[in-house]
Amino acid sequence: MHSRKRILVTGGAGFLGSHLCGRLVAQGHDVICVDNFFTGSKDNIAELLDKNNFELMRHDVTFPLYVEVDEIYNLACPASPIHYQHDPVQTTKTSVHGAINMLGLAKRTGAKIFQASTSEVYGDPQVHPQPEGYWGHVNPIGQRSCYDEGKRCAETLFFDYHRQHQLRIKVARIFNTYGPNMHPSDGRVVSNFIMQALRNEPITLFGDGSQTRSFCYVDDLIEGIVMLMDTGDEVTGPINLGNPCEFTIKELAEKVIELTQSSSSLVLHPLPSDDPLQRQPNIGEAKSKLNWEPKIQLEEGLCKAIQYFEKML
Repeated sequence: MHSRKRILVTGGAGFLGSHLCGRLVAQGHDVICVDNFFTGSKDNIAELLDKNNFELMRHDVTFPLYVEVDEIYNLACPASPIHYQHDPVQTTKTSVHGAINMLGLAKRTGAKIFQASTSEVYGDPQVHPQPEGYWGHVNPIGQRSCYDEGKRCAETLFFDYHRQHQLRIKVARIFNTYGPNMHPSDGRVVSNFIMQALRNEPITLFGDGSQTRSFCYVDDLIEGIVMLMDTGDEVTGPINLGNPCEFTIKELAEKVIELTQSSSSLVLHPLPSDDPLQRQPNIGEAKSKLNWEPKIQLEEGLCKAIQYFEKML
Protein backbone atom coordinates (compact mmCIF):
# COMPACT_ATOMS: atom_id res chain seq x y z
CA MET A 1 0.00 0.00 0.00
CA HIS A 2 1.37 3.37 -1.01
CA SER A 3 1.00 6.34 1.31
CA ARG A 4 -2.33 8.04 0.56
CA LYS A 5 -2.06 10.75 -2.08
CA ARG A 6 -4.45 13.20 -3.72
CA ILE A 7 -4.29 12.31 -7.41
CA LEU A 8 -5.84 14.03 -10.43
CA VAL A 9 -6.50 11.97 -13.57
CA THR A 10 -7.52 13.99 -16.63
CA GLY A 11 -9.39 11.98 -19.24
CA GLY A 12 -10.26 9.73 -16.32
CA ALA A 13 -13.52 8.43 -17.80
CA GLY A 14 -11.82 7.34 -21.03
CA PHE A 15 -10.43 3.94 -21.92
CA LEU A 16 -7.03 4.19 -20.22
CA GLY A 17 -8.10 6.78 -17.64
CA SER A 18 -10.87 4.61 -16.23
CA HIS A 19 -8.50 1.68 -15.71
CA LEU A 20 -5.95 4.00 -14.09
CA CYS A 21 -8.60 5.50 -11.78
CA GLY A 22 -9.66 2.02 -10.73
CA ARG A 23 -6.09 1.05 -9.97
CA LEU A 24 -5.39 4.19 -7.91
CA VAL A 25 -8.69 3.97 -5.99
CA ALA A 26 -7.91 0.34 -5.14
CA GLN A 27 -4.54 1.47 -3.79
CA GLY A 28 -6.39 3.76 -1.37
CA HIS A 29 -5.57 7.13 -2.91
CA ASP A 30 -8.01 10.05 -3.14
CA VAL A 31 -8.71 10.28 -6.87
CA ILE A 32 -10.23 13.20 -8.78
CA CYS A 33 -11.38 12.08 -12.21
CA VAL A 34 -11.69 14.96 -14.71
CA ASP A 35 -13.37 14.44 -18.09
CA ASN A 36 -15.45 16.48 -20.55
CA PHE A 37 -17.05 13.26 -21.87
CA PHE A 38 -16.22 13.91 -25.53
CA THR A 39 -15.02 10.30 -25.83
CA GLY A 40 -15.11 9.20 -22.18
CA SER A 41 -18.16 7.57 -20.59
CA LYS A 42 -19.64 7.44 -17.11
CA ASP A 43 -20.21 3.74 -17.73
CA ASN A 44 -16.44 3.23 -17.63
CA ILE A 45 -16.25 4.52 -14.05
CA ALA A 46 -19.72 3.49 -12.81
CA GLU A 47 -18.33 1.06 -10.24
CA LEU A 48 -16.14 3.81 -8.75
CA LEU A 49 -18.86 6.43 -8.22
CA ASP A 50 -19.88 5.15 -4.78
CA LYS A 51 -16.31 4.98 -3.47
CA ASN A 52 -15.59 7.63 -0.85
CA ASN A 53 -12.08 8.19 -2.23
CA PHE A 54 -13.28 8.87 -5.79
CA GLU A 55 -14.61 12.17 -7.14
CA LEU A 56 -15.87 12.91 -10.65
CA MET A 57 -15.59 16.39 -12.16
CA ARG A 58 -16.89 17.43 -15.59
CA HIS A 59 -14.26 19.79 -16.95
CA ASP A 60 -12.43 20.58 -20.18
CA VAL A 61 -8.65 20.76 -19.67
CA THR A 62 -8.34 23.55 -22.23
CA PHE A 63 -9.56 25.74 -19.34
CA PRO A 64 -7.54 26.15 -16.11
CA LEU A 65 -8.37 23.96 -13.13
CA TYR A 66 -7.79 24.87 -9.49
CA VAL A 67 -7.52 21.90 -7.14
CA GLU A 68 -4.99 20.76 -4.53
CA VAL A 69 -3.22 17.55 -5.56
CA ASP A 70 0.01 15.63 -5.05
CA GLU A 71 0.14 13.94 -8.47
CA ILE A 72 -1.37 14.57 -11.91
CA TYR A 73 -1.84 12.02 -14.67
CA ASN A 74 -2.61 13.93 -17.89
CA LEU A 75 -4.46 11.52 -20.18
CA ALA A 76 -7.00 13.96 -21.66
CA CYS A 77 -7.14 13.76 -25.46
CA PRO A 78 -9.14 11.72 -27.98
CA ALA A 79 -6.79 8.99 -29.16
CA SER A 80 -8.43 7.37 -32.17
CA PRO A 81 -8.30 8.95 -35.65
CA ILE A 82 -12.09 8.95 -36.06
CA HIS A 83 -12.43 11.00 -32.84
CA TYR A 84 -9.40 13.28 -33.00
CA GLN A 85 -10.07 14.17 -36.65
CA HIS A 86 -13.70 15.09 -35.85
CA ASP A 87 -12.56 18.45 -34.45
CA PRO A 88 -8.84 18.76 -35.21
CA VAL A 89 -8.49 22.29 -33.83
CA GLN A 90 -9.96 21.18 -30.50
CA THR A 91 -7.67 18.13 -30.52
CA THR A 92 -4.60 20.35 -30.81
CA LYS A 93 -5.96 22.64 -28.11
CA THR A 94 -6.55 19.68 -25.81
CA SER A 95 -2.94 18.52 -26.20
CA VAL A 96 -1.28 21.95 -26.05
CA HIS A 97 -3.57 24.13 -23.87
CA GLY A 98 -4.34 21.08 -21.73
CA ALA A 99 -0.62 20.49 -21.14
CA ILE A 100 -0.05 24.17 -20.31
CA ASN A 101 -2.94 24.18 -17.82
CA MET A 102 -1.92 20.94 -16.12
CA LEU A 103 1.74 21.98 -15.99
CA GLY A 104 0.66 25.30 -14.46
CA LEU A 105 -1.34 23.39 -11.85
CA ALA A 106 1.67 21.17 -11.11
CA LYS A 107 3.89 24.24 -10.78
CA ARG A 108 1.47 25.89 -8.33
CA THR A 109 0.91 22.79 -6.18
CA GLY A 110 4.37 21.21 -6.46
CA ALA A 111 2.75 18.06 -7.85
CA LYS A 112 4.53 15.37 -9.81
CA ILE A 113 2.99 15.18 -13.31
CA PHE A 114 2.69 12.39 -15.88
CA GLN A 115 2.06 12.95 -19.60
CA ALA A 116 0.40 10.26 -21.70
CA SER A 117 2.29 10.78 -24.94
CA THR A 118 2.03 8.42 -27.88
CA SER A 119 3.93 6.31 -30.37
CA GLU A 120 2.43 8.69 -32.96
CA VAL A 121 5.23 11.14 -32.14
CA TYR A 122 7.38 8.83 -34.31
CA GLY A 123 5.02 9.33 -37.28
CA ASP A 124 5.58 6.86 -40.13
CA PRO A 125 8.93 5.68 -38.78
CA GLN A 126 12.08 5.18 -40.79
CA VAL A 127 13.72 3.41 -37.82
CA HIS A 128 12.37 0.07 -36.66
CA PRO A 129 11.67 -0.79 -33.89
CA GLN A 130 11.34 2.73 -32.50
CA PRO A 131 13.71 3.77 -29.65
CA GLU A 132 13.12 6.89 -27.57
CA GLY A 133 16.12 8.58 -29.18
CA TYR A 134 14.46 8.51 -32.61
CA TRP A 135 13.05 11.96 -33.47
CA GLY A 136 10.36 10.70 -35.79
CA HIS A 137 9.09 11.20 -39.34
CA VAL A 138 5.91 13.26 -39.02
CA ASN A 139 3.86 15.21 -41.55
CA PRO A 140 3.13 18.56 -39.82
CA ILE A 141 0.20 19.47 -42.12
CA GLY A 142 -1.61 16.16 -42.62
CA GLN A 143 -4.96 14.92 -41.35
CA ARG A 144 -3.31 13.19 -38.38
CA SER A 145 -1.13 16.19 -37.49
CA CYS A 146 -3.57 17.59 -34.93
CA TYR A 147 -2.85 14.55 -32.78
CA ASP A 148 0.77 13.78 -33.75
CA GLU A 149 2.06 17.34 -33.53
CA GLY A 150 -0.18 18.20 -30.56
CA LYS A 151 1.41 15.38 -28.59
CA ARG A 152 4.91 16.35 -29.75
CA CYS A 153 4.32 19.94 -28.62
CA ALA A 154 3.02 18.67 -25.26
CA GLU A 155 6.29 16.77 -24.77
CA THR A 156 8.20 19.98 -25.58
CA LEU A 157 6.21 21.85 -22.94
CA PHE A 158 6.79 19.16 -20.31
CA PHE A 159 10.55 19.21 -20.78
CA ASP A 160 10.70 23.01 -20.89
CA TYR A 161 8.73 23.23 -17.63
CA HIS A 162 11.13 20.65 -16.20
CA ARG A 163 14.20 22.64 -17.25
CA GLN A 164 12.82 26.11 -16.53
CA HIS A 165 10.74 25.47 -13.40
CA GLN A 166 12.24 22.19 -12.09
CA LEU A 167 8.90 20.40 -12.36
CA ARG A 168 8.95 16.68 -11.61
CA ILE A 169 7.77 15.17 -14.90
CA LYS A 170 7.18 11.69 -16.30
CA VAL A 171 6.52 11.16 -20.03
CA ALA A 172 5.43 7.83 -21.50
CA ARG A 173 5.04 7.14 -25.20
CA ILE A 174 2.12 4.73 -25.32
CA PHE A 175 1.86 2.22 -28.16
CA ASN A 176 -1.33 0.49 -29.35
CA THR A 177 -3.32 -0.64 -26.31
CA TYR A 178 -6.57 -2.57 -26.14
CA GLY A 179 -8.99 -4.10 -23.65
CA PRO A 180 -12.30 -3.48 -21.85
CA ASN A 181 -13.71 0.09 -21.84
CA MET A 182 -12.59 0.76 -25.41
CA HIS A 183 -15.24 2.68 -27.32
CA PRO A 184 -16.91 0.16 -29.68
CA SER A 185 -16.95 2.62 -32.58
CA ASP A 186 -13.64 4.39 -32.06
CA GLY A 187 -12.31 3.21 -35.42
CA ARG A 188 -9.26 1.45 -33.99
CA VAL A 189 -8.38 -1.95 -35.39
CA VAL A 190 -8.96 -4.12 -32.30
CA SER A 191 -12.42 -2.71 -31.50
CA ASN A 192 -13.34 -2.54 -35.21
CA PHE A 193 -12.33 -6.13 -35.91
CA ILE A 194 -13.98 -7.58 -32.82
CA MET A 195 -17.30 -5.76 -33.38
CA GLN A 196 -17.36 -6.71 -37.07
CA ALA A 197 -16.51 -10.34 -36.27
CA LEU A 198 -19.13 -10.63 -33.54
CA ARG A 199 -21.74 -9.35 -36.03
CA ASN A 200 -20.38 -11.65 -38.78
CA GLU A 201 -19.84 -8.57 -40.94
CA PRO A 202 -16.95 -8.21 -43.42
CA ILE A 203 -13.76 -7.17 -41.61
CA THR A 204 -12.29 -3.98 -43.06
CA LEU A 205 -8.56 -4.10 -43.81
CA PHE A 206 -6.91 -0.88 -44.95
CA GLY A 207 -4.14 -1.37 -47.50
CA ASP A 208 -3.17 -4.99 -48.06
CA GLY A 209 -3.09 -5.80 -44.33
CA SER A 210 0.70 -6.11 -44.26
CA GLN A 211 1.24 -3.00 -42.11
CA THR A 212 2.26 -3.95 -38.57
CA ARG A 213 1.21 -2.99 -35.06
CA SER A 214 2.19 -4.11 -31.57
CA PHE A 215 -0.73 -4.61 -29.21
CA CYS A 216 -0.44 -4.17 -25.43
CA TYR A 217 -3.21 -5.31 -23.08
CA VAL A 218 -4.49 -2.48 -20.89
CA ASP A 219 -3.59 -4.05 -17.52
CA ASP A 220 0.06 -4.31 -18.57
CA LEU A 221 0.09 -0.71 -19.73
CA ILE A 222 -1.45 0.67 -16.52
CA GLU A 223 1.15 -1.24 -14.53
CA GLY A 224 3.89 0.46 -16.57
CA ILE A 225 2.34 3.93 -16.11
CA VAL A 226 2.11 3.55 -12.33
CA MET A 227 5.66 2.14 -12.14
CA LEU A 228 6.97 5.13 -14.14
CA MET A 229 5.19 7.59 -11.84
CA ASP A 230 6.76 5.86 -8.82
CA THR A 231 10.34 6.27 -10.05
CA GLY A 232 12.75 8.83 -8.62
CA ASP A 233 12.79 12.39 -9.94
CA GLU A 234 15.84 11.67 -12.09
CA VAL A 235 13.69 9.44 -14.36
CA THR A 236 11.72 11.78 -16.64
CA GLY A 237 11.31 9.72 -19.77
CA PRO A 238 10.24 9.73 -22.46
CA ILE A 239 9.86 5.97 -22.05
CA ASN A 240 8.14 3.68 -24.54
CA LEU A 241 5.34 1.57 -23.06
CA GLY A 242 3.93 -1.12 -25.31
CA ASN A 243 4.21 -4.74 -26.34
CA PRO A 244 7.20 -5.43 -28.60
CA CYS A 245 5.49 -8.47 -30.20
CA GLU A 246 4.70 -7.31 -33.75
CA PHE A 247 1.78 -8.55 -35.85
CA THR A 248 0.44 -7.63 -39.28
CA ILE A 249 -3.08 -6.21 -39.36
CA LYS A 250 -4.13 -9.25 -41.42
CA GLU A 251 -2.80 -11.61 -38.73
CA LEU A 252 -4.81 -9.70 -36.12
CA ALA A 253 -7.99 -9.97 -38.21
CA GLU A 254 -7.50 -13.72 -38.71
CA LYS A 255 -6.91 -14.23 -34.97
CA VAL A 256 -10.09 -12.30 -34.09
CA ILE A 257 -12.13 -14.38 -36.58
CA GLU A 258 -10.70 -17.56 -35.04
CA LEU A 259 -11.40 -16.54 -31.43
CA THR A 260 -14.94 -15.30 -32.14
CA GLN A 261 -15.71 -18.27 -34.43
CA SER A 262 -17.01 -15.70 -36.88
CA SER A 263 -18.04 -16.21 -40.50
CA SER A 264 -16.64 -12.78 -41.42
CA SER A 265 -14.58 -12.35 -44.58
CA LEU A 266 -11.76 -9.85 -45.16
CA VAL A 267 -12.38 -6.78 -47.34
CA LEU A 268 -9.58 -4.45 -48.51
CA HIS A 269 -9.89 -0.65 -48.54
CA PRO A 270 -7.36 2.07 -49.48
CA LEU A 271 -4.82 2.99 -46.78
CA PRO A 272 -5.69 6.27 -44.99
CA SER A 273 -3.46 9.33 -45.32
CA ASP A 274 -0.19 9.17 -43.31
CA ASP A 275 -1.12 5.81 -41.76
CA PRO A 276 2.18 4.36 -40.44
CA LEU A 277 3.29 1.11 -42.06
CA GLN A 278 5.23 -0.13 -39.05
CA ARG A 279 4.78 0.33 -35.33
CA GLN A 280 6.83 -1.57 -32.76
CA PRO A 281 8.34 -0.24 -29.52
CA ASN A 282 11.88 -0.73 -28.38
CA ILE A 283 11.22 -1.21 -24.64
CA GLY A 284 14.83 -1.44 -23.48
CA GLU A 285 14.43 1.73 -21.37
CA ALA A 286 11.28 0.41 -19.68
CA LYS A 287 13.03 -2.87 -18.90
CA SER A 288 16.15 -1.24 -17.47
CA LYS A 289 14.59 1.73 -15.62
CA LEU A 290 11.23 0.28 -14.56
CA ASN A 291 11.88 -3.47 -14.68
CA TRP A 292 8.69 -3.57 -16.77
CA GLU A 293 7.59 -5.61 -19.74
CA PRO A 294 4.16 -6.88 -20.82
CA LYS A 295 2.99 -10.23 -19.46
CA ILE A 296 -0.34 -10.76 -21.27
CA GLN A 297 0.06 -12.01 -24.81
CA LEU A 298 -2.26 -11.25 -27.70
CA GLU A 299 -4.58 -14.28 -27.64
CA GLU A 300 -5.24 -14.02 -23.88
CA GLY A 301 -5.87 -10.28 -24.11
CA LEU A 302 -8.14 -10.59 -27.14
CA CYS A 303 -10.27 -13.16 -25.32
CA LYS A 304 -10.79 -10.66 -22.47
CA ALA A 305 -11.62 -7.87 -24.91
CA ILE A 306 -14.04 -10.09 -26.84
CA GLN A 307 -15.91 -10.93 -23.63
CA TYR A 308 -16.30 -7.18 -22.95
CA PHE A 309 -17.61 -6.37 -26.44
CA GLU A 310 -20.00 -9.35 -26.44
CA LYS A 311 -21.85 -7.69 -23.55
CA MET A 312 -22.36 -4.56 -25.66
CA LEU A 313 -24.24 -6.30 -28.48
